Amino acid sequence: MSETNLDQFREVNPSGTFTLQNSSLLKVRLDGNSVQAKLGSMVAYQGGVRFDHKGGGLGRLFKKALTGEGVDLMVAGGTGDVFLAHNARKIMILDLENETMTVNGDNILAFEEGVDWDIVPLAGAGRLAGGAFNVVLEGTGKVAVTAQGDPVLLDTGTPTSADPDSATAWSGGCAPASRATSPSRPSSGGTPGRPSGSSSRDRAGS
Repeated sequence: MSETNLDQFREVNPSGTFTLQNSSLLKVRLDGNSVQAKLGSMVAYQGGVRFDHKGGGLGRLFKKALTGEGVDLMVAGGTGDVFLAHNARKIMILDLENETMTVNGDNILAFEEGVDWDIVPLAGAGRLAGGAFNVVLEGTGKVAVTAQGDPVLLDTGTPTSADPDSATAWSGGCAPASRATSPSRPSSGGTPGRPSGSSSRDRAGS
């Protein structure tokens, strides 16, 4: 195979801390700074990069123990480049400027050190042990999130409902809540205590 044929796959020069190499691969440039990333998302790195497991603190560990939800993170620091991906999902880079956004924990890929995170319950989801939970990101910096297909930004000027497994993220201006739209009677392939199919909805309004 000629060198010319491979040119289309060459690295993209970084334009900042986060740069998309393609729709499913993120390049993180480190120059003495650090980022937090999904544990296990590193596919390659160059230079003097170090990795450490990121503990969530006692408060976050307590919430995760009760809810079974959370996000396992690692810290990448030092000098060099780190390449991140998750199951060939598409990656979106978002900018927070002293703002808040909520993300499905499974959709978080990475975020800069100026962004803090916490686990929060979804209003109307029930008791702590049985409700729905998401991860709130707050602060200033870039956030990389993933989706299994092309995302769509919905206008939430009117009440908007979405399947909780399909909602990737929403801004701090939304007030999401959970509600069931059919009786909680399991059928073939369903989960006891929860309607089968797309009968559970997250509802958001601005």
